[in-house]
Amino acid sequence: MATTEHPPADAGDERLTVAPIVGPDDPRRFTDSGIEVKPLYTPDDVPADLELGEPGDFPFIRGVHREMYRKQLWTMRQYAGYASAKESNERYRYLLSKGSTGLSMAFDLPTQLGLDSDNPRCLGEVGRTGVAIDTIDDMRTAFDQIPLDQVSTSMTINAPAAVLLLLYELVGEEQGVPSEQLRGTTQNDVLKEYIARGNYIYPPEPTMRLTTDLFAYCAENIPKWNTVSISGYHFREKGCSAVQEVAFTLCSGIAYVQAALDAGLEVDKFAPRLAFFFNGHNNVFQEVAKFRAARRMWAHIMRDRFGATNPKAQMLRFHTQTGGVTLTAQQPQNNIMRVALQGFAAVCGGTQSLHTNGFDEALALPTEASAKIAIRTQQVIAYESGATDTVDPFAGSYFVEALTEEIESRANELIAKVDDLGGSVNAIEFITNEIDESAWGYQERYRLEQDIVVGVNKFVEDDIEVPDLLRVDPKSEHDQVERLKAFKADRDQELVDKRLEELREAARTDANLLYPMKDALRDRCSMGEVCGALQDVFGKYTPTF
Repeated sequence: MATTEHPPADAGDERLTVAPIVGPDDPRRFTDSGIEVKPLYTPDDVPADLELGEPGDFPFIRGVHREMYRKQLWTMRQYAGYASAKESNERYRYLLSKGSTGLSMAFDLPTQLGLDSDNPRCLGEVGRTGVAIDTIDDMRTAFDQIPLDQVSTSMTINAPAAVLLLLYELVGEEQGVPSEQLRGTTQNDVLKEYIARGNYIYPPEPTMRLTTDLFAYCAENIPKWNTVSISGYHFREKGCSAVQEVAFTLCSGIAYVQAALDAGLEVDKFAPRLAFFFNGHNNVFQEVAKFRAARRMWAHIMRDRFGATNPKAQMLRFHTQTGGVTLTAQQPQNNIMRVALQGFAAVCGGTQSLHTNGFDEALALPTEASAKIAIRTQQVIAYESGATDTVDPFAGSYFVEALTEEIESRANELIAKVDDLGGSVNAIEFITNEIDESAWGYQERYRLEQDIVVGVNKFVEDDIEVPDLLRVDPKSEHDQVERLKAFKADRDQELVDKRLEELREAARTDANLLYPMKDALRDRCSMGEVCGALQDVFGKYTPTF
């Protein structure tokens, strides 16, 4: 259990996964995972059977490519989107002009919940936290003047992931881009929605079916697409520790691999397109160790548990976003330093792509100015820090190797508990409770000043700093609803009804649902209508705890 009481560091057989509450006067130091940090590390702290290998070789602890950033930098992918597709398109083109090498779409809450903007539930939320995408027209506008064969696009979308991917594919077809050339990622990780975010639609069983249908569809039609981004990021945002982030993320990965195998897919064919998504926090050494441990653990899971023999199926490739939960509204410019530390840790830990947060994101969506500072932060790390000069620069460090071993062994203990409960799908309540306990521990450590947050519980100032903020014009919601109304009036309603009924019929069989979904979207069904048709058959998920 994630015990937060005041035990000795080695109390009992069960090791901590969150830091104990010991108060500010206790001389011991702990990571947020409950790992006690020694004043000095020596060769005796390095595991005797240290398994490093070479970069690009099993178990990939040192990185998934032999030359890493000496050959090619990570993708600098800035998460963006707000209000309408037109305004989001302007931000995407701005970011590309400033050196961003990939796009990352942020969707508003209605889109994430599979609801059209004209749904009464959406009043006041359209375009607030991301872009509203209701129709093929919206997706076309979002990527106006952006050739889809020249950019990699990540979509932070889960329950309706297949719908947004198919809209993107349809826009690519309109641009004359073959589906085989499309590159990017759909997050498509609904397990973490049940645990950490709450943006789900259907119960777990049909949700897992949609996930594996997307796996199979992309293997046949969009082979360069990363079909899922298995996300620990949101667990960490909810309040989990580094050890819990690794453990519960890999548990989700295990569940998706098993579901794909149960659906008849071949592990060495679908697993190379699995990707992961981790959080970057301030403790540079623990974060580097976390990324290294996760790679080694996943390599062993894929080889030893699932029998993968393709090296690409054994690799853990991941995106990192700096920690939103670490940003402070107080003295917001301090966040620039936090983001730089987190980005540096991600690069030293071997990330494949990186988003750096804007310093003002504890207050609002980022302005153009803060977004530019964020991308420049990545560029400074790439060209001025020295982190890209050599592969796995912390390898062999007494401290980092000891941390890597501790994170791996403690995370494996948590994975064993989830396995005993029948896997992630059956352990949602357990995982949620563990994270909730860790989140309480963070808050209590801040309250007691056991952990210091500069500008929040130490070095506090009375003057409130409020930078210029991005404000979404409320009129944009009205305009989006009017566009959707016009879209629905300008279509063959009989054909729309036919396509939606065909989708319902397919959902009652074991057919791959992406094909009838694509037909429906091509013939001008809206995103909300497609999701609603599936919900007619699958029902809606309701938590039981």
